[in-house]
Amino acid sequence: MLELFFIILLVIASIVGMTFIVERGLALRTQKVVPSEVEDAVTSFHANGDLGYLQDTCQHYPSPLSRLLLLAAEHRQWPKADNAEALQTKARHEIVKLERGLVILEIVVGIAPLLGLVGTIYGLIMLFGGMGQEDIGSGGSQVAAGIALALRATLMGLLTAIPSLIAWSYFNKKVETMAVEMENVCALFLRRLYRDKNHVATDKNHSRTVI
Repeated sequence: MLELFFIILLVIASIVGMTFIVERGLALRTQKVVPSEVEDAVTSFHANGDLGYLQDTCQHYPSPLSRLLLLAAEHRQWPKADNAEALQTKARHEIVKLERGLVILEIVVGIAPLLGLVGTIYGLIMLFGGMGQEDIGSGGSQVAAGIALALRATLMGLLTAIPSLIAWSYFNKKVETMAVEMENVCALFLRRLYRDKNHVATDKNHSRTVI
């Protein structure tokens, strides 16, 4: 009966793992995190200096990147260093949100094989312990069937862990890649934002000098 308990735990772990695999797969789509429309708006920002268009695009395509750019635009009156520091703090929060659920997959990867192994060992102990004074030769087929049944727990543990391990590795790498991409886009936006401000300030000073 206890072996059945371990198998039930493995089934639950498998369901939990698949649920988070699907959920993270939908949440970590590139268009949901780094929309191409927002990237295009940042790329074209230096040409027309239309900050309002960029803000409207970010609001129309809500995403971690959009929230970072809106924060930077909101703090555009701050010194560049202070704005960049606030942006980094916000970016860390956004990365934590992207990594939500990955720790569950990591736990499933760790415990599923162990549960399967414990279930197998327990099944073998009960099998050989229950033989008692019986003749092993006469019950050879029953022993083989019992061993096969016990090994199913190990197989289930591995089958549960392998998809979760693949998903965990893939999603971790994807979060890392998108974090670098968001960092590059935000850095580009800050450079162009403060370059435009510096140009405006220079033009004003030049006009005052002429007057």
